[in-house]
Order: sequence, then structure tokens, then C-alpha cells
Amino acid sequence: NQDVDGSIFDYGANTLNGSHIPLRQYAGKYVLILNVAKLNALHDELKHLGFTILGFPCNQFGLQEPGSNNEILAILKHVRPGSGFVPNFQLFEKGNVNGEKEQSLFTFLKNACPPVGDSFGNPTNRLFWDPLKVSDIKWNFEKFLVGPNGKPLKRWFPRVSVSERTLCKA
Repeated sequence: NQDVDGSIFDYGANTLNGSHIPLRQYAGKYVLILNVAKLNALHDELKHLGFTILGFPCNQFGLQEPGSNNEILAILKHVRPGSGFVPNFQLFEKGNVNGEKEQSLFTFLKNACPPVGDSFGNPTNRLFWDPLKVSDIKWNFEKFLVGPNGKPLKRWFPRVSVSERTLCKA
């Protein structure tokens, strides 16, 4: 990780129903922040270790999260992944994680951790923000691990699966 001032405790985020949560309430916990909304199994696996997962839906990657905030829970439950899925972790409102209108929390996280690579593959009709920067989140499931003090510790490439074993090495 890179040395930056501040912590995630300087930020807050709105839930899908519009209520505001200051991230300071996660002090003392390890926090895994992802730009996706389907993480129940991972949350179940890690919560006994004092981890919590915060999900931030984003539609900038292949337009895979098209619903509005008030539609996201119904889409998760009935369509993707479906089968009655209900998140067991905190899910925040949909927003941008890259580009000119990115959420300030993600600006902070990206400045605190080096990029996971310098290639976007072929971004045409896949990536929906401008301008592209090397530090940008490359795709859904890129992960940021934040320590109990609110400081980012590590960032993982989207295809790296996170498990108890992976986190214990961080």
C-alpha cells in the first residue's frame, strides 16, 4: 500500500434506501470493499474473523448493473443471481468507481493502493467512463482490504478469489 493521509473513516456512503452510513462505524474491523453486490458466501466465510464486506454496485463494467437503487435488491433476488438471494452484508447505492464522477471513497482507495495492472484489455463497449487511468479499477470484483484502523492494506485483481487463506497472507 502507498502512504496516504486519512482513512476510510473520513468517508460515508448511502445505502440503497438512501440512509447515510459513516464508515467510522467499521472501526476495529477488517473491511473488504468491492464494487459488486453478490458476496454472501464470502461474508459467511470471513465474518468469524472480524471481517465485514461492503458492496458498492457499479454499472461501469459491461453495463452489468443496470437497475436503479430501488430495483437492485429485487434484481438480485429474482434475476441475477436469483433463487431468492438476499445480501447478508451492507450494500450501498450504485455509483461510479472510476472517471470524472467517481465516488470519493474510491478515489481514496485507488490512491492508497497501487494498481493491479496497466492493461484494460479491449475497453470498447466494455468500460463506461472517461478518461481511463492506470490506477482505475479494471473490472467488477476488484477488491480493497482495509485494516481495523481504516487504512487500506491491499488491493486484488478482479480474478483473484479472496478466501480466509488469501486474507491471512495480507
